[in-house]
Amino acid sequence: MKIYKVGGAVRDRLLDRPVTEVDWVVVGASAEDMLAQGFRPVGADFPVFLHPKTGEEYALARTERKSGRGYGGFTFYASPDVTLEDDLIRRDLTVNAIAEDDHGNLVDPYGGRQDLENRLLRHVSPAFAEDPLRVLRVARFAARYAPLGFTVADETLDLMRQLSASGELSALTAERCWKEISRALMEPRPDVFIQVLRDCGALAVILPEVDALFGVPQPEHHHPEIDTGVHTLGVLQQCADHQQPLSVRWACLLHDVGKGLTPPEEWPRHIAHETRGLALIQAVNERCKAPRDCQELALLAGEYHTHGHRALELRPNTLLELLQRFDVFRRPQRFEEFIAVCEMDARGREGLEQSDYPQAAYLRGAMAAVRAVAVKPLLEQGFQGQELGKALDRERLAALKRYKADQEAG
Repeated sequence: MKIYKVGGAVRDRLLDRPVTEVDWVVVGASAEDMLAQGFRPVGADFPVFLHPKTGEEYALARTERKSGRGYGGFTFYASPDVTLEDDLIRRDLTVNAIAEDDHGNLVDPYGGRQDLENRLLRHVSPAFAEDPLRVLRVARFAARYAPLGFTVADETLDLMRQLSASGELSALTAERCWKEISRALMEPRPDVFIQVLRDCGALAVILPEVDALFGVPQPEHHHPEIDTGVHTLGVLQQCADHQQPLSVRWACLLHDVGKGLTPPEEWPRHIAHETRGLALIQAVNERCKAPRDCQELALLAGEYHTHGHRALELRPNTLLELLQRFDVFRRPQRFEEFIAVCEMDARGREGLEQSDYPQAAYLRGAMAAVRAVAVKPLLEQGFQGQELGKALDRERLAALKRYKADQEAG
């Protein structure tokens, strides 16, 4: 029995990056050998075991053969006669196919170290094209390592194009897609994830609503970058630069999808794109099975982000309706995330990345003004039921009028 450290732990150590989790591969052993040493089996499809003390994953060296469609369409073979090289060749990228023994010696049969030095994400073997999930994984790795100068090798991008055109991507489950998309959006360069998917044709399959934005112009005086798809990439990059949570990044990705429905004869204007895009956002939410907080914020931001940009011009009654729509009395954090979406949208424009966004402070102040209206005095005046609700609305509207007047005077 020989045990090797493999995958991301080796890759990230060689890149002087933090190692967050360690995977191990065991060569020359059977499942019975692992059980005899106290390992706990956890793999449903192939033999994976948890170390009795560290809890880290140890997988028996294995080979795999394509037997069906999609991510799960493989037959695995694990046996003491499977070599380390046999195990490593089934991996996706050469930089993930480096092993390290307990003396720190590297086993690198497929040129992973050279690709690390050349900053290349390159597939290990033609078997790469058998697993459609690898398209999303490579795009995610590109988003993670782009700040270090990594790019996808041309020959790997060609294989990704073949996969995208094959129809295999449609066999991926919503859960697997969301896992990759959500992780990629939280990487340092989520814009690179979207761009790589577009370069290989996968974006048109996975997120056609976003793919449709590229080539759609916007008014240059508002959007110096003009192209709506390019703007979306810029907004995602702002999200990463400002360390926004996943819900904000998801909403930013989808906020402008309605512009993809604008007839070309109406370009570069996009009247009512906010409401027109709601059905598309709903469709993407459901197809990807995004978490509820991501779904809700994406829909609200899609409908109201232009309200955010015009916050200083809104009439008090319109501002109150906006605050009520977000239920700022019970869910102030969701409104904070909406403000973040609006600010990232404003900053995600060419040359305007460092511009001020006074609407953010104004909207926070408006929320504070209505939340400060107390219910107790109205109850003491005898208001109940619907009359209490109307009285609360009157007091909140009055508070917003005072707030607006103070802001304009100050």
